[in-house]
Amino acid sequence: MSTQDGEMSAALHHRPRSPLEDEDLLPEILLRLPPQPSTLPRASAVCKRWRRLVSDRGFLRRYRRHHRRSPPLLGFFRNDLRGISYTPAMEAPDRVPADRFSAHLDDVGYHFRLLSCRHGLVLISHSSRNQVLVWDPVTGNQHRIAAPLGFDMNSTPMDGAVLRVAGDAHHFQVVLVSYKQEDEQAIVSIYLSETGGWSDLISTPVPGEAMDYEGMPAVLVGHSIYWLLHGDDISVILEVDLHSQILAVIQVPTNMFAKGQYLMVMRAEGGGLGILSLSEFTAELWKRNTDGDGVASWVLGQTIELDKLLPLSSDKRSHISMLAYAEENNVAFLRTVAGIFMVQLESLQFSKLPENNNAVVCYPFESVYAAEAGIGGAMELV
Repeated sequence: MSTQDGEMSAALHHRPRSPLEDEDLLPEILLRLPPQPSTLPRASAVCKRWRRLVSDRGFLRRYRRHHRRSPPLLGFFRNDLRGISYTPAMEAPDRVPADRFSAHLDDVGYHFRLLSCRHGLVLISHSSRNQVLVWDPVTGNQHRIAAPLGFDMNSTPMDGAVLRVAGDAHHFQVVLVSYKQEDEQAIVSIYLSETGGWSDLISTPVPGEAMDYEGMPAVLVGHSIYWLLHGDDISVILEVDLHSQILAVIQVPTNMFAKGQYLMVMRAEGGGLGILSLSEFTAELWKRNTDGDGVASWVLGQTIELDKLLPLSSDKRSHISMLAYAEENNVAFLRTVAGIFMVQLESLQFSKLPENNNAVVCYPFESVYAAEAGIGGAMELV
């Protein structure tokens, strides 16, 4: 072999390897693939090596954890006459069929009521047993928790919220709030899965006229959970600070809740607490600001003319109402005569749900789902 041939052979032998051939780099690259349901099944079809990697349980746990703060909006859950049902919101090949997420509840449907969806978890109350159920629809895991002392789900209006502990894929928190209308009090207790116990009861006065309870889902902003209590003449926001375990009431300006106006708490642009106000075909996005002296005020930000944004014909513009707000994707669910629309409140991009239904309140399900066979590829769900 000539000297030239030897040099060429050595150069080929020492050529830099592609990052996709590096056993250490490849998992880090695949970890950053988009979190849509069809992504990993498609990646698994590239070769046996990729299939082995993306099917690994450890990789799937890392994949879900990596995308936890930017999960896709898979669909929504709602209460109906059959109990609790799921409606998909994505188009094929990312559409997760309704029968993939069934809680397999073991009692009569009307005993169960949805309270919250967040961080891939669903919170359900079981009034006949005075307990709550924390359910992960993707893994199927369920945790049944007895309600704290002082809570009676059969006699007192209540609501709840669920969230995963920051930086922890296993532990979660549950926040329950009970409305004592006769005493004009809101009572809260917080459950930590890590300790397996409830906190002491926290209470605060709430104007009785604001307790026209509608059961709209709470919103997590920073380290606080917020519920809107919307009455005819007064509306307030109940704030639960999860770090300090302090309960507070925030007044809502009267100009936000005129007759026939819908309100919903949301995450404001740039962070902080916001309110989405809907009157006929106009949506207003408000943000709560605090100045250097600690004085809070509400500032009007964006105004959206929904009759100009949504494809509504002149004979289908009689009514628009709000169903829910998906906080991680900043998407509002709006019911119209023409169907249910999802509107992304920053880009104003919208889509219409392929299925219409009679939901009054829905609970958006935002989670990372590694699809099984039939949703873009042949890979088992883990």
